[in-house]
Amino acid sequence: MTDSSETSREGQLTARVVEITIRLGLILLLLGWCFEIVRPFLVPMVWGGIIAVASSHGYGHLLTLLGGRRVPAAVIYTLLALVVLMVPALLLTGTLIEGVQGIVEGMDQGRFRIPPPPQSVAGWPVVGGWVTSLWAEASQNLGATLKTIAPHFKGVGTWLLTVAAGAGLGLVKFMFAIVISGVLLAHTEAARTATYAVARRLAGERGADFASLAEATVRSVTRGILGVAFIQSLLAGLGFLAFGVPAAGLWALVALLLSVVQIGVFPVVIPIVIYVFATATTGKAVLFLIWSLFVGSIDNILKPMLLGRGVAAPMAVIFIGAIGGFLSSGIIGLFVGSVILVLGYKLFLVWLHGPDTPPHELLLGKQPARSLDER
Repeated sequence: MTDSSETSREGQLTARVVEITIRLGLILLLLGWCFEIVRPFLVPMVWGGIIAVASSHGYGHLLTLLGGRRVPAAVIYTLLALVVLMVPALLLTGTLIEGVQGIVEGMDQGRFRIPPPPQSVAGWPVVGGWVTSLWAEASQNLGATLKTIAPHFKGVGTWLLTVAAGAGLGLVKFMFAIVISGVLLAHTEAARTATYAVARRLAGERGADFASLAEATVRSVTRGILGVAFIQSLLAGLGFLAFGVPAAGLWALVALLLSVVQIGVFPVVIPIVIYVFATATTGKAVLFLIWSLFVGSIDNILKPMLLGRGVAAPMAVIFIGAIGGFLSSGIIGLFVGSVILVLGYKLFLVWLHGPDTPPHELLLGKQPARSLDER
């Protein structure tokens, strides 16, 4: 009797385990299938949410002007964002692709050549002779060296072509993200309620604190780092385009990368200023110099305006997030990667220092107070 009952229980347990395994397998299959379906849209959706969080205050002012009518405010916001952000980006994308194609063709055909300096360079006061000799040396020796090593960098050329081809797709994703941000802003309260509900399910009582920290971090990084970098590189690129600098879009992309990792645009702007002085009229070159100095120093004005209280994140976190995102997801990943990695870093700090640390202190980079036992 006992053996039969034990056998029956074992059979029921085995059947239960098999049933649970099948259910889990089906759930995992469904989740994997859903992820595969939304994977192409994942980065634009995340970027759209980031833009919505960063633009919420501006959208609130627009909503007040329109008497609280959410849908018209969201439509106007979306149209303004598309015009302000996408038109300059479209202008620069063509020169980006042309510049990359020129570099790749030079690599493939081994025809790298640095032209000798114009005669007008020698007449520059103080630095004319030094720049002329340095430029001439580079045109003779560096050009030959680049021609020799160019065949070894054909893989780099392929990657550059991939980046250029992805620039068009990146613009489409950017437009899609702006539309998503408009939809989210039109349903701000519902999106906020859903976000906090998910945070509470994941983190319990501290879910609201985690959600608030995430919102503050995204807003600070997007405005104080990415917003300033985007504005600065966009103004620099428009200046390159207006003054006829070859491959203006490519140099604007390099300026964007350097700005996001907090190096600044001057390493790109200074050689281009020298080029413009060597090839353009003096008046035009002086105007470009003034514009370049304004663009290179505008971050000192924009950061205090946009950063607010600020976000304390190590430069290595921002650098790895930006470069890693760019390598994995193209231009749009440059923005998303830095935000996500800084957000993950801040949430990790909150988890690391325990439940007694107010999240806003870690956002500002304050060290949590230690207890008497820890001292």
